[in-house]
Amino acid sequence: MPALTLAEIAELLQCPAPSDRNRSVTGVAMLAEADANQLSFLGSEKYLNDFAKTQAAAVIVQKRVKLPADHGRAIFLVDEADLAVAKLLERFAPPVPRPPVGKHHTAIVAPSSSVGDGTRIGPNVVIGDDCRIGRNCVFHAGVIIGANVDIGDDCEFFPNVVVRERVTIGSRVIIHANSAIGSDGFGYRWNGKEHQKIPQIGTVIIEDDVEIGSCVCIDRAKFSFTKIGRGTKIDNLVQVAHNVVTGPHCVIVGQAGMAGSVVLGAGVVLGGQCAVRDHVTMGDGSALAACSGAAENVDPKTIVSGVPALPHRQTLREQAALRRLPDLVVQVRKLQEELEALRKAK
Repeated sequence: MPALTLAEIAELLQCPAPSDRNRSVTGVAMLAEADANQLSFLGSEKYLNDFAKTQAAAVIVQKRVKLPADHGRAIFLVDEADLAVAKLLERFAPPVPRPPVGKHHTAIVAPSSSVGDGTRIGPNVVIGDDCRIGRNCVFHAGVIIGANVDIGDDCEFFPNVVVRERVTIGSRVIIHANSAIGSDGFGYRWNGKEHQKIPQIGTVIIEDDVEIGSCVCIDRAKFSFTKIGRGTKIDNLVQVAHNVVTGPHCVIVGQAGMAGSVVLGAGVVLGGQCAVRDHVTMGDGSALAACSGAAENVDPKTIVSGVPALPHRQTLREQAALRRLPDLVVQVRKLQEELEALRKAK
């Protein structure tokens, strides 16, 4: 287990070191779970009770948090606690097991394909005809790459990833286990007797610095392309349908689904288990809350929620009114009874 001194951590985070600068820590843990050999973090005042009780050797504290004057703990004051923790996790993370440079004896690489220097091809990997693989890529066990696929430099595909034919993938792309890129889009038309399949002859383009979670499906376009914009991060179990186009730096959380021809602008956020209807456009910087469904276009920098999705404040007002509905029903019933009593009195 790697260890860092508090002085080294302070240098990494570019903040003053605590007085016990030579003390070593071996990892990061939550406030309530950390021991004397670990570091912890505090990004919100609602965890001040845990901060008071923690056994951590030191705590990364976001500057906006108001600490008691007499807290007596070794702290690192930072602008953003989560980003500071991310830097440290990179240093403490155990190495990911990777196949050695070169091709495993059980792997199959088509003679017509080219593979860049430093690439690692693990057991039972298959790379089809006429592929172009960049430098320093890693293909873990069981990865399947179809024919005519272009892959840039420094990519890593974890076990059992499938990339179908004629897909283009940029550099520094990470795809986690069991994801499928380039399957046929879900296109059928009723011809009077059966659901006739519509050929899906397009492709998928994944730009640089994209990370795709496990069990994600990104379908090829009916024609033209499905595109994932640079820097976009996709969580596990996400469905991206044919001809979807996302802008750069989007965040798509687990179990979200986008129907055909959805367009996401730059920096769009989709919450968990949300859905976007076909041909809907979400503007730059907009967000769809978890468990919501967007059926109409969403303006830039707008947060929407609910089913169908409405501006978030409106949804909150409607939900508050709905919670009052049982009491309103009782009140209406009483008023009806009083009116009926007045009628009978006359």
